[in-house]
Amino acid sequence: MNKPLRRIAIFCGLLVFALLVRDNWLQYVRADDLKDDPLNRRVAIERYATPRGDIIVDGKSITGSSTSNSSDFEYKRTYKDGPMWAPVTGYASQAFGATQLESIDDGILTGNDDRLFFRNTLDMITGKKKQGGNVVTTLNAAAQKAAYDGLKGRGKGAVAAIDPSTGAILALASFPSYDPSVFAGNSQADAEAWQKLQKKANPDEPMLNRALRDIYPPGSTFKVVTAAAALESGLYTDADEKTDSPLPYTLPDTTTELKNEGTIPCKNATMRVALQWSCNTVFGKMGVDVGKDKMLEEAKKFGFNSEQFVPVRSSASNFPEKMDKPQTALSSIGQFETATTPLQMAMVASAIANDGKLMKPYMVDKLQAPNLDVLEQTEPEEMSQPLSSKNAQTLQSMMETVVKDGTGKKAQISGVTVGGKTGTAQHGVDNSEKPYAWFISYAKLADGSSPVAVAVVVQDEEAIRDNISGGGLAAPIAKSVMEAVINSKQ
Repeated sequence: MNKPLRRIAIFCGLLVFALLVRDNWLQYVRADDLKDDPLNRRVAIERYATPRGDIIVDGKSITGSSTSNSSDFEYKRTYKDGPMWAPVTGYASQAFGATQLESIDDGILTGNDDRLFFRNTLDMITGKKKQGGNVVTTLNAAAQKAAYDGLKGRGKGAVAAIDPSTGAILALASFPSYDPSVFAGNSQADAEAWQKLQKKANPDEPMLNRALRDIYPPGSTFKVVTAAAALESGLYTDADEKTDSPLPYTLPDTTTELKNEGTIPCKNATMRVALQWSCNTVFGKMGVDVGKDKMLEEAKKFGFNSEQFVPVRSSASNFPEKMDKPQTALSSIGQFETATTPLQMAMVASAIANDGKLMKPYMVDKLQAPNLDVLEQTEPEEMSQPLSSKNAQTLQSMMETVVKDGTGKKAQISGVTVGGKTGTAQHGVDNSEKPYAWFISYAKLADGSSPVAVAVVVQDEEAIRDNISGGGLAAPIAKSVMEAVINSKQ
């Protein structure tokens, strides 16, 4: 071979080598990056080429799929009772992606999860279309309906309900809500529906998951945490022991008197009477006597100051870490910077109902393959022990007095022991806006078991200010949710 031909051959060989290197780089090194690139439309086309698997409640699907009007995407997501279930499912949209369970368990629902590889390979060989698996939730359909129906017509609000013995979430409702079906596609109509739901166009924020993501001042419902701290620290040992609580009570190092609502028997009241009538003076002083460090420690045991993953992320509730004595007093009655999600307060009620043991909340029972084989099963897990069994039972007796003879009478259920705590939390600068109405509770059956604990918060802008109370607005909703759970187990 002469010299010019040899040079050409070497050059062509280098070109072939470069082509092979480039091809292997794209196919093996950058394959995942290219596959996940949002500009790679083939991935999206493949994603919507088959129906998604379903999200299941009580053995029935609350999601589905229908043929899409898009020329590229064959199927889009549909929802049954979408607004009621949106805080659980989230959404899956061809144009706007996915959130919550639709996003977290997307691999199972689309059939792309690595655990489905063997089945997908067999289906490819046999010519079957790839199928998505199912997400089976812990939700109770009757409880969810009771929660959502109770919130409708009340302005804004949220409900969270938990099985105290396992941590399984039974209801997770938020109002106002939205229907994920209306923007599940990628048409102009879907885009317009999406825009109408955004905060700029809709100040009521229907897409905000108030049960998990919004935090509110808990008001007097937080007094059960203060009572728990007092019992655990040994400050008081009995529900009927009189407290050293003067009336009026002046906040430490100030001349400001802490006020009670109405004429109620708060001077040196027992813990039971103080919780029964929600005495600010008693629990404000109690928080100061316990001390900010022990108050913070107890709040953290209940889950405050930490995000929760159920598996959807829930915002961290807040109990202040830096406080002087007056701020400690206010924080101990659910004011100052104390703020919480409804899920967090349901966790508080559930721990008390479960004799002091807090179970980790979760709302996915299991993940199923398309043939219904179980790929993953959630096992109940203890999260912490905020109270001893003895102290939890003491606090139960106090909360049961609240419902039997105190501010929570509207939560009474015939033949069932109910414990609860009302709260009316200040809202706005100098309490200028209408307050939030709170109620936390649990139900106890004749055999001593507690199938449900509930937290309800209502922000009713239409209500007359003097008529806003946790016992009046929130307690009836909690009652309906508890009754739904109890009836579904009979």
